[in-house]
Amino acid sequence: MKLHIFNPEHDIALASNLSNFTAPKAGRLLRHDLSLLPEIWADEGDIILTEDVKQVPHSITEVCPWGWDRALCAQLRRLGVSEDLLPTDEWLQQVRDLSHRKTAVSLLRQLQFSGTTGYSFCADLIVEVQQALRNYRHIVVKAPWSSSGRGVRFISDTLDERQEQWIRNIVKQQRCIIIEPYYNKVMDFGMEFTATVEGPIRYEGLSLFETSNGAYTGNLLATENKKQEFISRYVPEDLLDKIREKIIDGLQLEDYHGPFGIDMMIVTSDLINKTSYLLHPCVEINLRRTMGHVALALHRKLNPNGDEGFLQVMQVTYDGSHYRLNCQNATAAAAATLSESTP
Repeated sequence: MKLHIFNPEHDIALASNLSNFTAPKAGRLLRHDLSLLPEIWADEGDIILTEDVKQVPHSITEVCPWGWDRALCAQLRRLGVSEDLLPTDEWLQQVRDLSHRKTAVSLLRQLQFSGTTGYSFCADLIVEVQQALRNYRHIVVKAPWSSSGRGVRFISDTLDERQEQWIRNIVKQQRCIIIEPYYNKVMDFGMEFTATVEGPIRYEGLSLFETSNGAYTGNLLATENKKQEFISRYVPEDLLDKIREKIIDGLQLEDYHGPFGIDMMIVTSDLINKTSYLLHPCVEINLRRTMGHVALALHRKLNPNGDEGFLQVMQVTYDGSHYRLNCQNATAAAAATLSESTP
């Protein structure tokens, strides 16, 4: 019997690296409102941790959280979960180290093929930010650990006092920052994987998703063929095959096992005419379950026969008091709005 946990505050907890961590109000509300999300992928007989659970049964054989961190382990200990089912402090530190954005920086360098783009680097000095601005004019600065949208700043032309102070604070807290040129994004998407206990990395599928100010808003539910069709409007299919194979064969995750996702994007290579496109193969690596995994699991439930005409959009909405997961039918034209433009 597995114990499933939706702990969406995981990325922030990972950044804090504290056992006694209190998530921001929005994170606590999201966890409360969508606590039953694991019903989508849980097996019959599994249980899901919700706020009203005060102690978990002794029959639990495996714990399957959204993501592992010290705060979650402390919570599970208080609920009576056996130490045998919890990762060691050393393993947790290893996963935290791998979750540092330097892992994405390193992988990006390995995924450079004809038709790809992307450059990023770690820095710890303000002069490096200023030099990057002189080189690129528009840059993106990221905290090594952060949740979607929170630890990212877009800077153009000059560095103002407020931005500089934010950078100094991040460097003081997390030892460095990540700098990359700003890319003119056309489409967000990702590849979802599972690192198995046996060792091999298993490919799960494509994730076509939408963001607003860096925060996740929704996913396309469709067959792999249909998702591939959307992406192939911009880049050739064999390029995606090369990227996927390189990740499976070359990505080293040490002892991590579990779901993970790699965010990518299609960008324009010509900022003026916007008629040619390149693939940025590694924007982020998330060593946890992702909404892309949720979309894949939900699609299998809603379209078990693999109907190629099936198209829905899965969205997380907030009405001012509660978060909800909604799905609605989508036409091919509406699904295409997951990209900012079409060729």
